[in-house]
Amino acid sequence: MQPKTITPPSRRSLLITASVVVLVAAVVLGYGFFERARSTRDIAQWTVSQAVPTVALAKFALSSPQQALTLPGNIQPFNKAAIYARVNGYVQKWDHDIGSPVKAGQVLAVIDAPDLDQQLGQAKATLASAKANEQIATLTANRNGILVGKQIVSQQLADQTQADADAKRAVVDANEANVRQLEALQSFKTLTSPFDGVVTARNIELGMLISSGGSGQALFQVSDLHRVRIYVQVPQAFTAGLAPGIKATFEMPQYPGVQFEAVVSHISQSIDASSHSMQVELQADNAAGKFFGGSYCNVHFSLPSAPNLVTIPSTALISGSQSKQVALVGSEDKVVVKTVQLGRDFGDTVEVTAGLSISDRLINNPAETLVAGDAVQIASGPKQAAAAAAPKAQ
Repeated sequence: MQPKTITPPSRRSLLITASVVVLVAAVVLGYGFFERARSTRDIAQWTVSQAVPTVALAKFALSSPQQALTLPGNIQPFNKAAIYARVNGYVQKWDHDIGSPVKAGQVLAVIDAPDLDQQLGQAKATLASAKANEQIATLTANRNGILVGKQIVSQQLADQTQADADAKRAVVDANEANVRQLEALQSFKTLTSPFDGVVTARNIELGMLISSGGSGQALFQVSDLHRVRIYVQVPQAFTAGLAPGIKATFEMPQYPGVQFEAVVSHISQSIDASSHSMQVELQADNAAGKFFGGSYCNVHFSLPSAPNLVTIPSTALISGSQSKQVALVGSEDKVVVKTVQLGRDFGDTVEVTAGLSISDRLINNPAETLVAGDAVQIASGPKQAAAAAAPKAQ
């Protein structure tokens, strides 16, 4: 077998091969430099983006033009009277028990007052004696007046008898006044109703000893329930929108799910220093007799709210600033710290009564390191939606 002859490569082919190798090496080296430059640029951009904090905006809206206010109320009769005795004695009879309807002037009870009867009899006898003395004194003075003209008696005697007649007449007048006073007390032996209503309390029994005066327990209590008065203590912050004639509704525990109508009738025009609230009176018709004195109810007001009142999330308040400052994204995407005036606190949301406009870009959950003038970038997409849920208008 003859050996195979090896032909050496030509010079041209060697040059071509070397050129290809050099070209490939140059491409690989250039690509490496390009990737490194791009990576460096990306790192620089990432570093810049991390240096500018990203914030989420809080969504908020104007509050409703009417604000709902629910307060506890105390129902009282339209008229209420406690009946006391004006004379001492014993209960002779009583005619009406609790729950009985009565008319004005209708007899509730009669008191037997023997001491008063005896005083009246004695006063009448004293009056009769005084009248007799006054009559004889007057006759004597008249006679002496005639006789002095005939110069039968002296002028001094006539003057004395006339003065005695005048004194006796004054005694008669005093005794007549005493009799009238005792007769007036006699009329108080009968207890009557001062108006149409219902007997809501009775504290007497037959034969009970009665003492005059209003320091003890009332014998009867009569309530006029054709209408009722509802008293509510309204906080000072809500008194500006109150006025007589405003309509409201109320509900009672014994009638669940039922609302009744009432109207503001009187406003005390005075703030209680201890509770910083104002007493307001409402009135409601009670023709059906469903409301009773002393009942508890919940009164619902619908009051006009302040203009430009907005509700924001509580998380938008800057912590550490006594919860009265918020952070906004101003011009050129820089932070602006603003002091606002707060209204009612609903827990997860709070009212802002002044210092904030609906067009402001409010930052939600502002970082403690965020200060005025810092540049920020606004988050977008799902992150923004999750970070700034819109609060409902109250």
